[in-house]
Amino acid sequence: MSGPETLGHRIWVFPGGHVPASGTGPEPEFTSRDELCLLNSGADDARIEITVLHQDREPVGPYPLVVAARRVRHVRINDLIDPQAVPLGVPYGAVVRSDVPVVAQLTRTDTRRGHLSTSVAAGFSAER
Repeated sequence: MSGPETLGHRIWVFPGGHVPASGTGPEPEFTSRDELCLLNSGADDARIEITVLHQDREPVGPYPLVVAARRVRHVRINDLIDPQAVPLGVPYGAVVRSDVPVVAQLTRTDTRRGHLSTSVAAGFSAER
């Protein structure tokens, strides 16, 4: 088997986001958070745009970022602040668009009750 091949899709959808508004323990390692995990197995850098959708307000974005070729990048949703911070404690959805195929998943770390709880959500590819 030779080097990595280009895997994934250009559009990913995550309907079930919810960044917990509080946490326990020292920061930043015990901060409750949602984290977008992106894998770019291809030979070219991936230019990503994230759009966040809400149940009671207009979508916000794009939040631009780059995932280098043949690398992974983990981005805390809590750290998306420009053009507007993602509100804590309320449901959101996210659409991730990339100029090259990537693989994406969303993880949640919830420390509100004094211990760690982690969940992982696979993304839905919106490509046909």
